[in-house]
Amino acid sequence: MAYPGPVTEASSVGNTGVERLERAVRAAEDALIEYEIAVDTFRIEVDNFSRLHHQRLGPVYTRLDELDALIAEAVAARSGDPDDIAKAQDLRSLVMPIPGVEELFGGWMTDDGITPEAAAMLTDQSARTPERVRPSETCRRLYRELARRAHPDLVQDETERDRRSEFLIRVNQAYAIGDEAALRALTAEWEAGPAPVLPELTRAEELYARLEWLAARKEDLAAQAKELEESAIGQMLLLAPDDPDRLIEEVAEELMARVARREVELAELSAD
Repeated sequence: MAYPGPVTEASSVGNTGVERLERAVRAAEDALIEYEIAVDTFRIEVDNFSRLHHQRLGPVYTRLDELDALIAEAVAARSGDPDDIAKAQDLRSLVMPIPGVEELFGGWMTDDGITPEAAAMLTDQSARTPERVRPSETCRRLYRELARRAHPDLVQDETERDRRSEFLIRVNQAYAIGDEAALRALTAEWEAGPAPVLPELTRAEELYARLEWLAARKEDLAAQAKELEESAIGQMLLLAPDDPDRLIEEVAEELMARVARREVELAELSAD
């Protein structure tokens, strides 16, 4: 997103006005970066919770789908009703979707060969449980410091913004897996990097344009935050932000109770 053009009234702003603008811009920058860090942190939590949710509850949902299909098939076999048969076919199609090429082969092979999970499946060994990543306080501090110092929102020059954006992608990747050593290395890399590019605008023009851009960026972040919060996983995470693992267990208990009821229903249909 490019900066807006300079405001024409900026040339008439005196030193006192520029000082006020500088204070306003600093406050807006601090608020924006804190907001962006909060949004990125929540995004990582959503991604991690999504992985845990899929790993823990995926098999239970699969079992429920299978039981629903079996019950519908038993009902259809009894009634012979075309609607019951169609319903059974629909439910069975959900249990056995036709896999695509990516689903068949994606994730089995890497540049280093077969993955540990795939090897475990082929050798009947237990697959490695996906790790739930929760960055430490030290990682969080390093991440916040890097985000504040290297954030692309702090400069206008497009080349410098691109450099900072690429750098922060690596910072986000290290933070997402809680890699403290990588974050320290990135801090050293940033400190040894080139000096910031000086703006070509006058100071007053730069400040006016900066405030306008910061306001637009805040709106964009607000939209991203809303999308995360309104997602299914985001809604679940917001229910128990301090103990998401316990929420997973509660959902698992409820699903297992549903599985038990479905199994009883299927047994009764099979017995009649």
